Amino acid sequence: MPSYDQAQRLVDRLSDAGFPVEHVRLVGTDLRLVEQVTGRMTYGKAALYGAASGAWLGLLVGLLLGLFTVVGWLSVILWAVLLGAVWGLIFGLLGHAATGGRRDFSSVQGLEASSYEILVEAEYVEAAAAKLDASRPTT
Repeated sequence: MPSYDQAQRLVDRLSDAGFPVEHVRLVGTDLRLVEQVTGRMTYGKAALYGAASGAWLGLLVGLLLGLFTVVGWLSVILWAVLLGAVWGLIFGLLGHAATGGRRDFSSVQGLEASSYEILVEAEYVEAAAAKLDASRPTT
């Protein structure tokens, strides 16, 4: 199959027909790493991304500490978010500076396959073929 969507639709047809899909594998062949560049990384963006991720971590820590606080739990959470954002900002800037300009862009990486195979365990091949034939629309 040339695309993952086509392979997924075929397995979905098997599932809709009541086939035990736990005996099916989708296998991608000829894998390649694809990196989509999302933009230029500046010190401002590095600081912003660092502060945002630090704030999320601070929120988690603040919520955990807030469970054990009887009075002022909201202030514990807010301080944790603030401190997390500050430390995240600092580490974001330091991390970007450490690259020395060798990687001044942000990106998202993913694996892509050139084609997909659908493998069915040997004792279920005939049942899968029968389900696919039965679920095929007639014209």
